[in-house]
Amino acid sequence: MSVTLQRVTRSVDGIPTIRDVSLTLERGTLSVLLGPTLSGKTSIMRLLAGLDKPTTGRVLVDDKDVTGLDVRQRSVAMVYQQFINYPSLSVYENIASPLRVQGKPRLEIEKRVQEAAKLLKLEPYLNRTPLQLSGGQQQRTAIARALVKGADLVLLDEPLANLDYKLREELRTELPRIFEASGAIFVYATTEPSEALLLGGRTVCMWEGQVLQAGETPKVYRHPDTMRVAQVFSDPPLNIVGIEKKNGSVQYAGGVRAEATGLYAGLGDGPYRVGFRAHQLELANGAAGRHAFQATVTVTEITGSESFVHLNRDASNWVAVLHGVHEYPPGHVLDAALDPNNLFVFDLAGRLVAAPAAM
Repeated sequence: MSVTLQRVTRSVDGIPTIRDVSLTLERGTLSVLLGPTLSGKTSIMRLLAGLDKPTTGRVLVDDKDVTGLDVRQRSVAMVYQQFINYPSLSVYENIASPLRVQGKPRLEIEKRVQEAAKLLKLEPYLNRTPLQLSGGQQQRTAIARALVKGADLVLLDEPLANLDYKLREELRTELPRIFEASGAIFVYATTEPSEALLLGGRTVCMWEGQVLQAGETPKVYRHPDTMRVAQVFSDPPLNIVGIEKKNGSVQYAGGVRAEATGLYAGLGDGPYRVGFRAHQLELANGAAGRHAFQATVTVTEITGSESFVHLNRDASNWVAVLHGVHEYPPGHVLDAALDPNNLFVFDLAGRLVAAPAAM
């Protein structure tokens, strides 16, 4: 089975929410819709499900036009970030409910509910009601109900957003196994780059209703086609600085000049914009081959295993991530360094012109 969006647009009250999107999803694949709030992720899911109709374009299932087909006539299941379970029913009955609606035999219902419960580690809780479960267990119940339905297309719209950190991490590690065991088409929406990287599969980067880039997740992360894709796929935010390449040297905005080595060596003369993620910014005296700066600490965020150091340099705000606990007071001046082999270079139109060979 395949599901295709073909040159789809959608407008609400004359305001476009989806702009000329084309996507093809194949059976047994996971596609992550990655983008900020209001980038169009939920709108895409509603079009795939048949809850909304496109203003222009078509929705195809196995090359058959289903654009006007009602959601009840499609083989689709959807899980939202809110826990949507029947509070008066047991976990068993919640999971079994779509099978009962389909009129499945009792023995088949028993078999499929037990299989889904085992897959999602819900076997000890089948006789409980949802209100007797933790948040993670409630969301597992909702996912199990979607899986047991046997839908060809399963849509998960930020399903972990309302869970606390430990529960999110637990489910994030389990979901790839669940996806692989199911064999359906999965589409998973998230605002978090780390979630896309953990889930793997394919990532579709979205911005203001447009698909910026789609492909295998590691490839999109390592080789963003544009600066906007790199920004969508960076958390903390992508650090950016302007440069001018001229006569074998690089002049950074703010006055630092260095030899044009590494990725800079292959650039033609002219202006560019350089992007680098938090882990690509080193806070130390510049080692050999590094380009050195000084920057002022504005705030340090300590998570326990990592410290995020926010810096100001020449009116630009940068952030670096360090392993362990590091306490720098506001106003403290730090040495910072960039490896010219480990950054992204974009032209002034935002197109990628150079990227690290490996990250």
